[in-house]
Amino acid sequence: MIHWCGTGLSAIPGLRRLLMAGHPVTVWNRTTAKAAEAVGDLTQDIRAFTLDALEAQLAPGDIVVSMLPADMHVPLAKLCLQHGADFVSSSYISPEMAALAQAAREKGLRFVNEVGLDPGIDHLMAHALVADYRASGAYDAGNTLSFLSYCGGVPKIPNPFRYKFSWSPLGVLKALRSPSRSIRDFAQLQVNRPWDAISSYTAPLPQPETFEVYPNRDSLPFMQDYKFDSDWQVKEFVRGTLRLNGWAEAWSNVFQEIETLEGPAGEARLKEMSDQFWAENAYDQDEPDRVVLCVSLKAEKDGQPVWHKTYVMDAWGDARGTAMARLVSVPVSLAIESVLARAIPAGVSAAPSDPKLVDAWMEEIGKLAQHLEIVTEA
Repeated sequence: MIHWCGTGLSAIPGLRRLLMAGHPVTVWNRTTAKAAEAVGDLTQDIRAFTLDALEAQLAPGDIVVSMLPADMHVPLAKLCLQHGADFVSSSYISPEMAALAQAAREKGLRFVNEVGLDPGIDHLMAHALVADYRASGAYDAGNTLSFLSYCGGVPKIPNPFRYKFSWSPLGVLKALRSPSRSIRDFAQLQVNRPWDAISSYTAPLPQPETFEVYPNRDSLPFMQDYKFDSDWQVKEFVRGTLRLNGWAEAWSNVFQEIETLEGPAGEARLKEMSDQFWAENAYDQDEPDRVVLCVSLKAEKDGQPVWHKTYVMDAWGDARGTAMARLVSVPVSLAIESVLARAIPAGVSAAPSDPKLVDAWMEEIGKLAQHLEIVTEA
């Protein structure tokens, strides 16, 4: 049995895909009426979520899918350890989740994370590019490498704020207070706030388009995840966020205020700002969102490019729903099917690097975006 926990806005397309394919799914949500509204035409097996209620139904061989807030992932994964169930989520692997790796391996359980959009699809693209480069005639351990991965959900119809929210803005505001670490010009670049490192990036779309981008989180551990050799000369390595041009200017007052917020009063003010932004800049009914993702790997020799390829994806909301929901939840459903097929090894893992899985997943993901191609520039 698949236990799908959470039926928020970004969960529905992948859940519906599993149900329409005939997989046995129990749908759990804190509010059953909301879940019934989303998938009640496909299933009546909808239950009110609590940890105790889920545990009472959990059996060996089941799969628990967490589309709940991030603080629920580890408690659910620990339930899976106790009851011999596998686990899937789209979120980043936290230190607490990573700490479960050995126990999961010993029990032959698969705890798969980072299988949404970003992280998720971006990982697949990175694995494919690195494997392609290694197999190319241009490969040379002495080459200089530049890797970038920029992803962003933006309004398809630009607004003065240069951004719109499809769920609570609080998470976006808190992310703006997080430091990041990346590599720029062969050296570590550490910034305490994203707006300290905003740069310009031209996406190689059919009609090239320029965006504002900035590094987020800690990019450096992904060098090992993407199988970069330790002796490679890395000039640039960044995983970051993409925004419409004019975003930094439109948000300048927000940046200034966030910088001053501290303690409980600061948290309360963030909540106020979140509520205001939700009221003023949420998507209207049936208004299309847009997702742009670019993942690029370039190799240079003596300052000249010898290998350069970029995955470029452009997707927007249509009759199937929002682009964000499709691109987050459908990869989750692909991960569930891969777990059922035992195509993913036991332990705690992120989106797969196995070429067969990468190719199969990318074929399905290509159906979700209006534009997806590999651009060769050298």
